[in-house]
Amino acid sequence: MWQMWAVAGAVLVILEMLTPAMFFLNLALACFGVAAAAFFTVDLYVLVPLWVVLSAIFLLFLRPLLNRRHAAQSTATGMGQYVGKTAKVLETVGKDSGVIGIFGERWEARTEYNEKIPVGSNVVIERNDNLTMYVKKEK
Repeated sequence: MWQMWAVAGAVLVILEMLTPAMFFLNLALACFGVAAAAFFTVDLYVLVPLWVVLSAIFLLFLRPLLNRRHAAQSTATGMGQYVGKTAKVLETVGKDSGVIGIFGERWEARTEYNEKIPVGSNVVIERNDNLTMYVKKEK
């Protein structure tokens, strides 16, 4: 009986890998817990309610922790990581054109102010709009 619960848990782990929503992982952990309990009893009237209870506990308490951790990692790798950072001007930046370099990457850049920022200057990224960075001259 424990093999059935272990296989169900493995299938749920694979489902979680295909749809990373931190949902199926909780159900899989409950399956693995029930698989351990199945060593002591094979009574489905005990194992199924145990799976329901463990699933509810994991969904209520573990899922929010996993989602919070996952969200923190996601924002650290998104476009927001550039805002507030210093970059180097590679081509003169103005209101309509320009290029900056940051982290070894080239980005289109613009300034919202009526100024031209010369090549070699340091700028601070204020915001981004799609693939264009809006910058101001570093003080």
